[in-house]
Amino acid sequence: MRVTNQNTAVSSTSTILVVEDEPQIAELVIDYLEQAAYTTHWLSDGGKVVPWVQQNSPSLILLDVILPSKSGTDICREIRAFSKVPIVLLTARVEEVDRLLGFNLGADDYICKPFSPPEMVARVRSILRRITATEPVENGYRGIHVDEEQHRVSVFGQQLTLTPVEFRLLAIFLNCPGRVYSRAHLMDVIYADNLNVSDRSIDSHIKNLRKKIRSLQPNEEVIHTIYGMGYKLE
Repeated sequence: MRVTNQNTAVSSTSTILVVEDEPQIAELVIDYLEQAAYTTHWLSDGGKVVPWVQQNSPSLILLDVILPSKSGTDICREIRAFSKVPIVLLTARVEEVDRLLGFNLGADDYICKPFSPPEMVARVRSILRRITATEPVENGYRGIHVDEEQHRVSVFGQQLTLTPVEFRLLAIFLNCPGRVYSRAHLMDVIYADNLNVSDRSIDSHIKNLRKKIRSLQPNEEVIHTIYGMGYKLE
């Protein structure tokens, strides 16, 4: 099984918390989310969800309604007492009263099992897009700050002018410092609709991005090449 990361804390940025007690369903959900370039974390025990959310602040929660230890509806109610994180309920219950209960408790969406994984990803993407459109997003790391809403980058307070591709690359790296991104993954994210771009173009963009950052931060190299694997921000 791939879904073995139940006890690992992760970065709160762009992380989808999957709360599901059936490993096969959890694995399917995680596979599709990670193919869509989301970071995931899996919990199967309802009693562990609220403490984890308080410590890690995920971007969105996919929450099964029927769980060991504590129900999804109780979890949703408790999370809404301290967080506005988007919550999508997963359940085999299809009655209208169940859906209304979920919405009344603060759920943002409701997906009935069995469901289409691509549709599930589309709903997640739609919710996160709405959140991004209404809330300023700014990521920072070692003096580098990216304001995705204003499309601005600064290095120790000095403005840095980047091309759209360079900006998207830097935003991806800042989402999860220390994570290694393969060329193929970066290509999928940056050029999702263009199949004719060479993967070596990523090398060229990263080279230019490094040069521009180095012009304002000459003593450090923050984007590192991991030979045979890809690149990471560290």
